[in-house]
Amino acid sequence: MKKRIYAIMLATAALWNHAAAQESLPFPKGEISTTDNHTGTVWLSELAMPDSLLNISLAQATFAPGAKLDWHIHPAGQYLLITEGTGYYQERDKPIQVVHKGAVIKCLPGVQHWHGASPNSTFSYIGVTPSQKGKTIWLKRVTDEEYNHVIHQVINSAGTEQEIINLSKKKWLWMSDKNVDSLNALFDEKSVFVHMGGSWGKGQELNVIKSGGIWYKKAEVYSVSVNIFDNTAILLNDIDLMAVVGGKEVTNPFMVTEVYIREDGKWKMGSLTFSHLLRPVKMK
Repeated sequence: MKKRIYAIMLATAALWNHAAAQESLPFPKGEISTTDNHTGTVWLSELAMPDSLLNISLAQATFAPGAKLDWHIHPAGQYLLITEGTGYYQERDKPIQVVHKGAVIKCLPGVQHWHGASPNSTFSYIGVTPSQKGKTIWLKRVTDEEYNHVIHQVINSAGTEQEIINLSKKKWLWMSDKNVDSLNALFDEKSVFVHMGGSWGKGQELNVIKSGGIWYKKAEVYSVSVNIFDNTAILLNDIDLMAVVGGKEVTNPFMVTEVYIREDGKWKMGSLTFSHLLRPVKMK
């Protein structure tokens, strides 16, 4: 009897989750697309067709995990308003972009590109498409090799992002511990440090830390984001910083921008910038 009740509970939960997922989309899911311009399952809901007053079409597309459109071109461009899930967007000869709910993608006129769902997530967007220059031009399939290469890129990028985040965490500990030897190895010879009271280079920053002119006593990190551009990584930290400056302890909210550059296989810090935030201090 208990097993039966448990099974009913599981089935009910599954149905509720399915209904909740349906309700999360801003418009009805639509019908499964039968056109030969994609791989995997794609649902399409036409929301508005172009007319004599507004030459723009609106459509909601929903992708099953791993589903993707073929390479294609919009003669007049297109906007994608991402409404659910995680997906990929890539222009010809450009790095892949991982996009999430809330993102807005601008597909430029005449640029070859494709987009679709990541392997483990559904993906939905509203496409806003001007039609005055003609319909979408469909090109070749996105091959399994291309898609798997994208997955490999995403995994590598995620690994690099985590490497930078971990390095930033170590840096805060080294600054708190006044570990100038480790910081000396991390800071590039041409690195720049921008503070509220001025800016200077590597030598002065190390001297300030070693002498206790500024003691970075504690950094409470609330959010971190990383963007990778080839051999350059830009990390943003939303923090409260407790520091001792001139013998006086102060705590300030900062957005800290850290720039790292890969040199000979190692990441070196190129700059560190403190930007004071208007929000109140959260640290207790």
